[in-house]
Amino acid sequence: MTGDLDADAGPLFVGGPEIVTAPLEDVIDTEKFTPRLIALLSNALVWRESRLLRQEFSLGTNDWRVISALAIRPGATSSDISEFVAMNKAVVSKSVNTLITRGLIVPADGARGSRPLYLTREGADMHVRMMPISLEGQEIVLGDLSSAEIDQLNSLLGRLLQKMPELSRASESPAPADAG
Repeated sequence: MTGDLDADAGPLFVGGPEIVTAPLEDVIDTEKFTPRLIALLSNALVWRESRLLRQEFSLGTNDWRVISALAIRPGATSSDISEFVAMNKAVVSKSVNTLITRGLIVPADGARGSRPLYLTREGADMHVRMMPISLEGQEIVLGDLSSAEIDQLNSLLGRLLQKMPELSRASESPAPADAG
């Protein structure tokens, strides 16, 4: 099938169910749907950062987040890091293992999963080398905003982030039964 979609063309059958060939009337306004806009911006930042970190250091954004978290909170556990950076515990665990293998972090004594983690000197140096890539992404995004606009944006984002526990609770409740 080629050419433009024609809403007046009627139903199209392809060996089975009827398919919809015209946009639905009741849809989300993608230019004003805030979660989509935030996700697009986040995805662009993460994609850029991850590509550059992999090229330069053979490490990705998740590894950078763990290194950065330990630079801010030395002695944090994997669970602490997972909560602090809002990453899945399995993803944090994978990054922690990568960083231990590379000699960038070390675990202190303790039960697995609850061991305090620390940057090594090499890890601290890596933090210094990786940070400009992350800061450059921020500068690209915020470069056209005034200081007052940046403060306002950060304040609004902080308020939105306060809704994270509510979003988590909503995702833990059972899905509604399908009425269909």
